[in-house]
Amino acid sequence: MAERCAVIAVCGHEAAYGRALDGLVDPGVSVVPSGRELFRSVCANLRRGEETVVVPMTLGRDPGLVADTARTLRAVSGGERAATVLAEPFGTAQHLVGWLRAAAGRVPEASALLVTAPSGDPFEDAELYRIAALVRRYGRHALVEVAFTGGDPDPAEGVRRCRLLGAERVTLLSAGFAPPEAPEVGGAAGLPVDRAGPLVSASALRRVLAERVADARRRRREHGDDGIAPGLTAAENHGYSHAHPPGEGHDHGHGPGHQHEHGPGHTHPHQHPSADGAGQVIRSIA
Repeated sequence: MAERCAVIAVCGHEAAYGRALDGLVDPGVSVVPSGRELFRSVCANLRRGEETVVVPMTLGRDPGLVADTARTLRAVSGGERAATVLAEPFGTAQHLVGWLRAAAGRVPEASALLVTAPSGDPFEDAELYRIAALVRRYGRHALVEVAFTGGDPDPAEGVRRCRLLGAERVTLLSAGFAPPEAPEVGGAAGLPVDRAGPLVSASALRRVLAERVADARRRRREHGDDGIAPGLTAAENHGYSHAHPPGEGHDHGHGPGHQHEHGPGHTHPHQHPSADGAGQVIRSIA
């Protein structure tokens, strides 16, 4: 394996396709959107003889970014791909809950919280509602609402909703990499709107990124795992599920496994995860 290591932070909408990371990562880290630019960046590093570690910069709402990144890396020719490693994503939904709870803990209890993030697909947006509900459930703020930059409701509408629900002050919490932007709110004159700082500080972001890179290199060195195969399945449980009417089961083709009963006339095999992956833990959240 090559001795030098290049790091690529691949970005989707949560990081404004890389713009939100300007000035936050170390100068040696390449920041690119997924797809063609990622492919070109990886190939350029490999031509220089550099081992390349790619970190998907999602905070847990965009598993499709991980899967897209894995597909792009799989397209690299076999010999060159041997020096390419896909790291665990920067964050998970559990990390995001923890980061938001930490940010909420610095906001006065009397303020309403408006959790904002760039809009994604319907399932990513629904996930933010779930995350915000956990922030409220395990926090001390009575009112926690959600808004989406470029989506519905947008931050201005979110502030208006907070006011209608009785808020006398609103604090914006970003669930993305960029700090929240205060919206212009018509009809809410006199309602103070504060902005919390960035979800993850620049120093914490660099530290977590370095941990993901170190973990990926160690996994490759000790187990020969380049991370691409599990990355391809990252979005399998994201999106529309499918169901069968009673008695109309079929083999889902999950590979060797055993049968489970699903009611009269419906059985199909399931592949259970191996014990090797059962205890994997993603490290630091701050």
